[in-house]
Amino acid sequence: MSPPERSFVERHGLWSEAQVAAAARAERLIEENGLEVVRLSFPDQHGILRGKTIMAGDAAKTMRNGCSITTTLLAKDTSHKTVFPVFTAGGGFRMPEMEGGGDFLMIADPTTFRVLPWAPRTGWLLCDIYFQNGKPVPFSTRQLYRQALSRLGALGFDYVAGLEVEFHVFKIENPRLAPADAGWPSEPPEVSVLASGYQYLTETRFDQLEPILETIRRDVVALDLPLRSVEIELGPSQCEFTFQTQTGLAPADSMMLFRSAVKQICRRQGYHATFMCRPKLPNVMSSGWHLHQSLRDKRSGANAFMPDDAAPLSTLGRHFLAGLLAHARGAAAFTTPTINGYKRYRQYTLAPDRVIWGRDNRGAMLRVIGGAGDPATRIENRVGEPSANPYLYMASQIVCGLDGIEHKRDPGPSADTPYEANAPLLPKSLEEALAALREDACLTVGFGQDFVDYFLRIKQGELARYQTEVTDWEQREYFELF
Repeated sequence: MSPPERSFVERHGLWSEAQVAAAARAERLIEENGLEVVRLSFPDQHGILRGKTIMAGDAAKTMRNGCSITTTLLAKDTSHKTVFPVFTAGGGFRMPEMEGGGDFLMIADPTTFRVLPWAPRTGWLLCDIYFQNGKPVPFSTRQLYRQALSRLGALGFDYVAGLEVEFHVFKIENPRLAPADAGWPSEPPEVSVLASGYQYLTETRFDQLEPILETIRRDVVALDLPLRSVEIELGPSQCEFTFQTQTGLAPADSMMLFRSAVKQICRRQGYHATFMCRPKLPNVMSSGWHLHQSLRDKRSGANAFMPDDAAPLSTLGRHFLAGLLAHARGAAAFTTPTINGYKRYRQYTLAPDRVIWGRDNRGAMLRVIGGAGDPATRIENRVGEPSANPYLYMASQIVCGLDGIEHKRDPGPSADTPYEANAPLLPKSLEEALAALREDACLTVGFGQDFVDYFLRIKQGELARYQTEVTDWEQREYFELF
């Protein structure tokens, strides 16, 4: 009798012992909860979850052998339009695996299994993507982040991150589902605000949003995401969720699941949640994503940023900080990857406008918090937008920080007046950020030339479409004048 055929996962050695155990647990939970379907998702280049839904009875086999999905998903810009010539030799990627709209495989990471509280009898798994020959797809942003974590781990450190995520929740007044609205991209819904805003952190405003925020909170907790607080932000219908620190892949995975969960939960209740940085609606405020980060010594478990003296950071922490500063302009393409995100960088708005750090100063791009004896000592990067791909955002921090450590860079003095300091300005547009990325050797080496070229081409396609649009501003400015 011949032995059973080995699975794709077994043939290519893709799972750790922890993942093998997690797969068995996922199978048990699928049965115990009477699940009928399981969603398989992978994070694309924009930080959007894409995938397929399979029958629960096929989950065990599919987890181990993969679910096929088209390679063209990696060739699309934010409008979901394909910007690479996929039907030419190499598909525009100079890779035979990427041509002709062929398939790659989604391979589940069983440690990510969840039962979705808002979708009846539905499970969920985050996946990594591989070609049919077992090689990781080089444009996988989760894999790029894993590689950055591996570099950090080789030096004896873990990456620790906590999330502060601002976003808006609106009431849908008109979903814009008429056939004429189904463009590419489609017309956005017409919405109204849930509260008029400008009463930052007041209980009254919180209570106005509480019905939908409580629904979100309950489901986020049920997903086992490490929620820390639910807060009312300054603008109308604007809120913030903060999370406890996590290590390694976990904070990026949490951000992916959180964003997708919030949008799905709200839509089912007749609300529209958006992580767009600055919606084009009267009186609304920009939203940011503040990333709190530190390094942890693998052997001792100690915070490697905590100083022994009166300095705000340890020597290692100062070098890491200096690396973030040195490459902030190039990294902006990853921390703020949309055209819209650059409309947030304004003076005296609690958003940064230049490459500077400050000790517990919310006007600085990098806010250093803590000090001697404080195991929560960290660097808060306030530059990111909430729609950023979390794997690219966090990987960029590691790549830049490691460069600062390797070259023993000095961050200079703290800026007490960050909006007046003599420091390089952050890019004022996505176009400027992409140019800075193209010229940054550290980020090119850290992410790989092929990925940087790929990312630039995706974003240039987005820019090209934007630059052909006639805006409302142009119409008002020139139509009658000339």
